[in-house]
Amino acid sequence: MGEEIKTCLSLYRSYIEKILRPTYLLGYMGNWFQDDAIEQIKHEEQKGPTTAAALFLEKLLTLDAEGWYQGFLDGLHAAGYTGLYEALQRSDFTDIEYLDEARKHLSIIQSTVTNNINPEEILSLFRDCLLNREIEEILQETRLKGPTAGAEKFVDCLLRSDKKEWPKVFSLAMEQEDCMPVLEVWAKKKDKGKAAKSEEEEEGESSAFNFVQYAEDPEPGKPCFSAPVGIAHDNKTTAVPEMNSILPGDTLTPHPILTLRKYQEELARPAYNGKNTIICAPTGSGKTLVALSICEHHLKSKPEGDRGKVVFMATKLPVYEQQKDIFCKYFAGTGYKVVGFCGESPENLPIGLMIENSDIIVLTPQILVNCLQNGRVPSLSMFSLIIFDECHNTTGSHPYNVLMFAYIDMKLSSPNAKRPQIIGLTASVGTGKSKCLDEATSYVLKLCASLDVEVISTVEENLEELKSFVYTPEKLIQETERRENDPFLEIMSGIMAETEKMAKSVFPELDSLSNIQKKTYGTQTYEQWITNTQNRCRILQMENKMEEARICKALFTYTEHLRKYNDSIIINEDARTKDALDYLKTFFENVKNGSYNRIEQCLTRNFEAKLPSLEKISADNINPKLDEVQFILNEAYHESPETRTLLFVKTRALVSALKKWIEETPTLCFLKPEVLIGRNKRNDSLGMTLLNLKGALETFKSSEESKLLIATSVADEGIDIPACNLVLLYEYVGNVTKMIQVRGRGRAKDSKCILVTCKRDEAEKERNNLLHETLMTRAVLRLQKLDNRDFLIKIQQIQKEEKKQRDFKKIFKGLSLSDENKRLLCGKCKIFACNTDDIRVIQESHHTVIDNKFKDRYTTQPHPKPRGFSGYTKKFKIFCRNKECKEDWGVSGTYQSFQNIPLIKIEKFVVESENGNQEYFSKWVKVDFKMKQFRIEEISEAFSTALE
Repeated sequence: MGEEIKTCLSLYRSYIEKILRPTYLLGYMGNWFQDDAIEQIKHEEQKGPTTAAALFLEKLLTLDAEGWYQGFLDGLHAAGYTGLYEALQRSDFTDIEYLDEARKHLSIIQSTVTNNINPEEILSLFRDCLLNREIEEILQETRLKGPTAGAEKFVDCLLRSDKKEWPKVFSLAMEQEDCMPVLEVWAKKKDKGKAAKSEEEEEGESSAFNFVQYAEDPEPGKPCFSAPVGIAHDNKTTAVPEMNSILPGDTLTPHPILTLRKYQEELARPAYNGKNTIICAPTGSGKTLVALSICEHHLKSKPEGDRGKVVFMATKLPVYEQQKDIFCKYFAGTGYKVVGFCGESPENLPIGLMIENSDIIVLTPQILVNCLQNGRVPSLSMFSLIIFDECHNTTGSHPYNVLMFAYIDMKLSSPNAKRPQIIGLTASVGTGKSKCLDEATSYVLKLCASLDVEVISTVEENLEELKSFVYTPEKLIQETERRENDPFLEIMSGIMAETEKMAKSVFPELDSLSNIQKKTYGTQTYEQWITNTQNRCRILQMENKMEEARICKALFTYTEHLRKYNDSIIINEDARTKDALDYLKTFFENVKNGSYNRIEQCLTRNFEAKLPSLEKISADNINPKLDEVQFILNEAYHESPETRTLLFVKTRALVSALKKWIEETPTLCFLKPEVLIGRNKRNDSLGMTLLNLKGALETFKSSEESKLLIATSVADEGIDIPACNLVLLYEYVGNVTKMIQVRGRGRAKDSKCILVTCKRDEAEKERNNLLHETLMTRAVLRLQKLDNRDFLIKIQQIQKEEKKQRDFKKIFKGLSLSDENKRLLCGKCKIFACNTDDIRVIQESHHTVIDNKFKDRYTTQPHPKPRGFSGYTKKFKIFCRNKECKEDWGVSGTYQSFQNIPLIKIEKFVVESENGNQEYFSKWVKVDFKMKQFRIEEISEAFSTALE
């Protein structure tokens, strides 16, 4: 037994060495290790934890005393290594193996992470992912040496974490802390089935948090501004509790009765009648309540023996969480079962069975796309009602549109087949790039065709009631001047040019990494260039892997500094030069307190050489735009001391700069500004947790405290502040949908919405948005007046034409694939694996190799979780035979009556053409070569037909 245990430990030693820090465990091993062995291990850990862990294992494997292995396991558990403990207990390292890709990715983007986070702001989220001792050491490092040094310690600890949850927790932490530079290079690794970006983004910018709107009982003569107008119990209307106070499965007795306002009933009427409908109503008008009512009416109106099945979809994870809780709360105790799924749901959930056994399913759209593709959901016809929240996203390749492709294909090919009713919810159907009413009408008509709707439901009969609850602020555009001369921009441009030159000395082909060639310093385009360059750098492949790692890390360092320089120019453009310089000085202080490598030292010297000149400039460099904002605020509060202001800006860094400016300006400091920072904006030293965000909102709502809230796009939608009567947009312009959402933040009577800009094109864009809003309203009205028969004919014509285009693209994709027999090389060591002619496709999504000799090019290990899917049962994991490589190529198992059928992962290989050109494909759907379907008669003796 002892030798078997030692053999297992030897087998798993690579996992243990990557995780264990022996000094954390030695205190529990005193009964087993001699003092000299403990001292040797401690001394070795000064060189690094991995070498120390190797020595620890060597000492461990020499033990013969009874109970040594249990003592080791007990020590792991006591020290907090629960993941490693459970893996050894079960002899199942699947969860540990799952972390390899995340570790590899995090190590590559380490520079981006350490320069954009403050560990003190996020560590509370990692209590279950890091050891208590690690958290204490990270905090101590941060407090003694600064956030960069603490972040480096944090990353080191995370890379050795044995907790399977840490990649998801890391993603959520970066989202909650609004750390877009990290999110943009971290999220790209999620290639499998989730289409994270599609789920999270809408037209315009998205926010990380969607707040439950605050429901307050209206004062006499004063309407209630919140959407959740009420759920009645025994004819008494009460406000809807916040979503976190209701847990799925909670029972409400008696079942709440939904009370709609008249305009909400008007919006729901076509849906009650079973028609496919787009419900278009302003933000804050209560569309979620309308959806609840439609859902309940739909389920209850089904004839006996015909049970309905409803799907409600939300494009963003936070919105999904909110809506799932609302549906669970409302339908609790009714006999209707509600379930929810999103990209964060466990992979082993029996989703198909749960959908089959539920009445209401709340999910993110990519989940349903995946279920249709893998057969867990056989057809959309199994549902009777599908509700699309923010349905204006049903365009292009968005998951909403992918689902509707399947729906419309079913409609056109089988007109008599049963199809679900479709309901779309939106505050703005949009106009796209329309230039006239005809184009706007065509755009809206195309959206209607995409959703197969026959009615656009807006408030017409009860318009006065709607207006009494939802105010539209007066919109003003204030153009101002910018600095005549800007020496700060001149100096920073020189520093950035020199930094780019240094990066090119490391990698001369730097400009080829991004398709953005014309880039100007101090712009969002330059930020996009940085992001694109980092994404391409992350998948950069070279023969010399050590050289590849060196170049990638160097480029990440250079581009992170370029990002900060670019930030400072943007801050200087919109705030004080002092604020821009302070931003850079803080950044370099943190860099010095970190690892401070040779490249960082050189970049610091370059900056400090220009620091005296920058200090001189910052002492007297007035920004005329701030004078204009100061004038507007002084006038507003002079006229009405009770004014409450929302000030929207584009970046997190600018939030911090304007907050300091207001606090340091004698005539404005009484405003006591609060900040609200959310998703899709960049992270700096000003970090906010969800608790901070709610606290800022509560403070702003209090007339005794803050009178001004500075916000990024997190406040675009979902926040209801009845007292807000001034919305200031500081160089903050989007499309017509964003304009409608942002303007709607001013809820108080006689509210104003003012755009302050020095950019004529931005002012013109906002004026065009106002025109587009009028176009949108007229286009909707024109379609509503259209004869229903003519409307449906136009819809079907668009659907047929678009189906032809989709079918043509599929054919063209097949024709464009190469017939050339290419070579698959191991992506890590470039050893030959197989020819593309020998690849066969199983059930549309799995890929095997029929070459007899292929089995000689890989080694196998028993699969820790030999589970099955679609007739295939995994038995082994397969690895590159190269001992210095051992790249994970995929799995091997049984299929039908055949054994040892390998399934390979394309992302683990490089594809080489006959001319020597190499390409990397992250997904099978992206490959440029043809592949044949799997046929039983092609199977050779390499695959035994004997069943196990």
